Amino acid sequence: MDSDVAKHPPEPTVTVVDPHRRRQLATVVDVARLAGVSTATVDRVLNRRPGVRPVTTERVLRAAADLGYVLDAALPAGALKPLRLAFLLPAGSNRFLAGLGRLVVESRERLASFNIRARLDHIDSFNPELLAQHLRTVGREVEGIAFMAIEHPMVREAVDWLAERGVPTVTLISDIANTRRVAYVGLDNRAAGRTAGQLIARFIGSRPAKVAMIAGSLSYRAHEEREMGFLYLFRERYPAIEVVGLREGHDEEARNYRQTKMLLARHPDLAGIYNIGGGPEGIARALKEAGRQNDVVFVGHGLTPETRSLLIDGVMDAVINQNPQAALMDCVSIFANIRAGRHPPEGTARPNIEIVLRENLP
Repeated sequence: MDSDVAKHPPEPTVTVVDPHRRRQLATVVDVARLAGVSTATVDRVLNRRPGVRPVTTERVLRAAADLGYVLDAALPAGALKPLRLAFLLPAGSNRFLAGLGRLVVESRERLASFNIRARLDHIDSFNPELLAQHLRTVGREVEGIAFMAIEHPMVREAVDWLAERGVPTVTLISDIANTRRVAYVGLDNRAAGRTAGQLIARFIGSRPAKVAMIAGSLSYRAHEEREMGFLYLFRERYPAIEVVGLREGHDEEARNYRQTKMLLARHPDLAGIYNIGGGPEGIARALKEAGRQNDVVFVGHGLTPETRSLLIDGVMDAVINQNPQAALMDCVSIFANIRAGRHPPEGTARPNIEIVLRENLP
């Protein structure tokens, strides 16, 4: 197989989103700078004091909304006690989720300055019973919960039980169907799967080939939707490329290593792998051991130190990423909006799919 053709087709027509864009926790200074006014004016507007022209007030409020600025004074009277939020994430070896958890912890002090108290809890990965139990337990202690959902009746029941008791929930990274959760913060995962398929197809080129997928677990709706998007992309646009199967690695490096070894043994002509979840190091190790790192196209999710290193080495060809800081701030903004009586997603937007290549690493 010609590795130059396989992994570096001429001028692939993909849209690359700049991964340098990062959303930070906004301050009064940030709002003032964007609105082109003084910090004193911002303080007057946000604290609803008179003396500011309507056109200036509108400009300040628009700037605050654009930055996702959260302020106690924006809350209704009598709602000044700390807003207690819980973030529930799966325990395990998924490096992107671990980084998101660290971001929650590192942001606690900054969030506290906005009268928000954030806690982080880890739940055993892929265990819906434990997740449902923890949702009910934590729901007695906080005013809002953001969590990575598992598609399961017990989890749906827990979400609706919380809604009945006035505790809003936001699904993060992976959504859940037919529940009373108030919002979902994450990628359009079908689009993410189609994007991965398009990348792999363009890297492979116009020739018959075989590609495979490795998921964390299809109990996550995100992984199921990525699989569906990937499959339909090839059926619709690249029928000469055969998708030979889907395996689950539970985001574990060792399992992904074994799954990749089996795929390569069963399909010696395998031309591409889409890693839907975590554990990319295991796939990379199997490819290197087989001497296939230069001719099997490898696309995965989540920019982490590990995937960054694999991009630099040329083992991975592309990483589909979402901004974890933006996800965190969108969750905070949604809960603040609910408490202030605003529409939950006001000031938030569906995150962009970022395509990170070795050539545009931040």
